[in-house]
Amino acid sequence: MEQLILLVKYQTKLNKRKDFVKEVISSGVLEEIRQDGCISYDYYYDAVNPACVLLVEQWQSKGQQQQHLRSEHMHILKEIKEKYVLDTSVREISV
Repeated sequence: MEQLILLVKYQTKLNKRKDFVKEVISSGVLEEIRQDGCISYDYYYDAVNPACVLLVEQWQSKGQQQQHLRSEHMHILKEIKEKYVLDTSVREISV
């Protein structure tokens, strides 16, 4: 089975990246996401761009990642992103 890695780059509103990550953590969605096929799901701050957050997702399969997108906790995450995120880009890596 082919694993999947996603590099998700969020461009947040100015001075809001910490608030974005803090609300994601406090919402409890990470515990839900990090189940059923999720190997890792971690946020990183860009050292140069103060409005950039990188999310690195690793999944056991693309199918499990697609199932994750249809889950209830993704509605919560979408609402959080609407408050803080201006733009999102995704790069997919199969391993």
